[in-house]
Parts: sequence; structure tokens; C-alpha cells
Amino acid sequence: MYIVELALKNSPMPLTVQKEDKETAEATYQKALDAMKNGNPVMLELTCDQMLDKKVAVFVSDLAAVQVYEKSGSAGTGGRSPGFFSLANE
Repeated sequence: MYIVELALKNSPMPLTVQKEDKETAEATYQKALDAMKNGNPVMLELTCDQMLDKKVAVFVSDLAAVQVYEKSGSAGTGGRSPGFFSLANE
């Protein structure tokens, strides 16, 4: 399982969706990256493969960053990578 995480301007909480395979996660990442570069589409809508009813829509102008990573099964990390703000804690 792969996580696509969107960081929003002026918001400490990221938005995440899960994707089944690396190719789908990379395609979603590229879609968000292209939207950030071009400002088109104005609104980006993403769906989650893990929770089929989970959908998120965000204005592209509100995106600060996007990342993709593999979901870890390790109990010590809680399944989350350090994220965008890892350097703030070091």
C-alpha cells in the first residue's frame, strides 16, 4: 500500500489517500504535481483505494507540497513516515 500525502498552505494537517500499487500512487503524485505546476485543473479530486468511500477535493492553489511513500507495517512508526516536517523535530 502506498500513501499520497498533500500538504496544504496554512494547515498543519496533511490530506492523505492510499493507493494499492506503486504505479497508481506515482500517477496520482504526478497528477497533483502537474496541477501545482500549471494551476490546472483548479480543483483536484482524489480517491482512496483502501477506504472506497473516501474522497478528497482541494483547490490546487491551496497545495504547498505532495509526497508519495510506501506504507510501513512497523508497529514502532505507526505506519507513517516522518512527512514534510521531519526536520523540525530533529
